[in-house]
Amino acid sequence: MIDILGIGNAIVDVVSRADDAFLSRHDMHKGGMMLIDAAQAEALYAAMPPGIESSGGSAGNTCAVAAAMGAKVAYIGKVADDQLGAVFRHDIKAIGVDFPSSPLVGGAPTARCLILVTPDGQRTMNTFLGACVTLDESDIDPALVASAAVTYMEGYLFDPPAAQAAFYKAASLAHTAGRQVALSLSDAFCVNRHRTAFRDLVAGHVDILFANETEITALYETNTWEEAASAVRREVGLAALTRSEAGSVILRGDETVVIPAAPALVVDTTGAGDAYAAGFLAGLTAGKSLAACGRLGSLAAAEVIGHYGARPEADLRGMMAGVG
Repeated sequence: MIDILGIGNAIVDVVSRADDAFLSRHDMHKGGMMLIDAAQAEALYAAMPPGIESSGGSAGNTCAVAAAMGAKVAYIGKVADDQLGAVFRHDIKAIGVDFPSSPLVGGAPTARCLILVTPDGQRTMNTFLGACVTLDESDIDPALVASAAVTYMEGYLFDPPAAQAAFYKAASLAHTAGRQVALSLSDAFCVNRHRTAFRDLVAGHVDILFANETEITALYETNTWEEAASAVRREVGLAALTRSEAGSVILRGDETVVIPAAPALVVDTTGAGDAYAAGFLAGLTAGKSLAACGRLGSLAAAEVIGHYGARPEADLRGMMAGVG
């Protein structure tokens, strides 16, 4: 048995500090995420200040934080048989996450996300997807899915049709084994591109949904938070909806649990939502109450945004033990 199985874009994160002038010189929109090609990735990597390199991607970040909190975690994602692929594999295994996925040979290089963090804590992401978008149904290990209490999937991976098929296969395998399926919507632009498919996935195949306010209102095409919350309550057994400094709201049936945001000095918002999902799922698979799960999510997010990079630096096992 494992607690959490993540499925997502296997990306090497490179996080560097930069000022607004650097963003302007490279025609970047602060706070956004832009897809770039291999040549752009090489040029930007050469121009960036020195940074922190680690295994990343949204679900990869969630898995790493959950493992640091003491959960038993595995991850499915596609890297290439190259240097960055080896970096990803070593890094995610070193933090305690099982990574059995076989590498892509002879295809696109390993994906990387080049992240510039400005002094106000905003992160601007430039992503070369490379090998990670080649993940398909053949990468989904039925025994591994059946062994996981929760299979957690990231919305960022939903663009390629082959990945969508992999999501549905994983969800079917999990439910056949009596396990739960969790999904993070990841990004409002992803939702807008695939709204009909996301609605089908959420309503028919997802037990636990993670989303922020922008993402959930985009999913249901509503103008207000209240309308979106009412809609998701009807379609998903459990929803954890984050609202930045307003904290988060957990919905289950007629139950509503409001969680205040944990105090934090914002240095770098990279991975905040990923860490929230990690804390929540680590608590849930450990049998904690919804209030405790939400509190753990908030504490994990606050820890991650207090320093550069999406990897925790504090003792998260102690945090787990301290929240009843």
